[in-house]
Amino acid sequence: MSRFQADITLVFITLIWGSTFVVVKSALSSVGPLTFVAWRFTVATLVLLFLFRRRLQRLAVREARAGAVIGVWLALGYILQTIGLQYTTTGKAGFITGLSVVLVPALAALLLRQPPGLAATLGVVLATVGLGFLTLDASLRPAPGDLWVLGCAVAFALHILSVSHFAPRYDPLRLTVVQIATVALLSLAAAFAFEVPSLRLPAPTWGSIVFTALAATVLTLSLQNSVQPFTTPTHTALIFSLEPVFAALFGWWWAGEVLGPKELVGCALILAGMVVAELGGVVGASSPQPAEAEV
Repeated sequence: MSRFQADITLVFITLIWGSTFVVVKSALSSVGPLTFVAWRFTVATLVLLFLFRRRLQRLAVREARAGAVIGVWLALGYILQTIGLQYTTTGKAGFITGLSVVLVPALAALLLRQPPGLAATLGVVLATVGLGFLTLDASLRPAPGDLWVLGCAVAFALHILSVSHFAPRYDPLRLTVVQIATVALLSLAAAFAFEVPSLRLPAPTWGSIVFTALAATVLTLSLQNSVQPFTTPTHTALIFSLEPVFAALFGWWWAGEVLGPKELVGCALILAGMVVAELGGVVGASSPQPAEAEV
């Protein structure tokens, strides 16, 4: 496979991830956020267990424990993001979720005592200013939905850090399956605790669940593992930073969501911060390379 073919495939993966914001938001009119996450990751887990059942036979206890730790942060990220999508636009949710990239060096400095490089620091500053433009109203108060999604960005950043800690030690595929199964179990428990889960959902809602489970989880996972070795980390980082752009475009095309001039400035600053932080992390190796955040 050529680098161009690999890059085009990664763009396709990012396009799928960006589309999930509007797909999930439209489904939430007929299903609770916790139930949606539970059914989505249950379907994905069952498919992955079937596809990789032989490889999972070598799963060790320590490997399962590491995957479960990673899965806790992933579950928290998806639950908070799905709740937030009920109260904010898909475009804003996409860009706020993208903040996880620039939060990684900040959290690494705080938790792992790894001081961020100049590029990472600049990226954090740009993204923070952009977040203010995007979320604060005239009274300097953020919308509740934006705060839920901001919590999701922190959870995804912690997920990235945990992946960078455990992935070099264990089989990446088995870690991925365990973390997705962990999301399924935790979200099922939360759904039964706070909602009334039901299998009797409208056909379009099940379509959204199956699409996010198969296309945005199983398919993208398989494609990414197959093609990423044929391109560079820099290309991958830049392509993945397009996810919030695709989210905003799908929100405009599908739901007619329009961002005002202030919000567009905020989006541009967040995107600039993501690109600066990604390039700095890839070139200088000062921050962990993100794993896939929108599985």
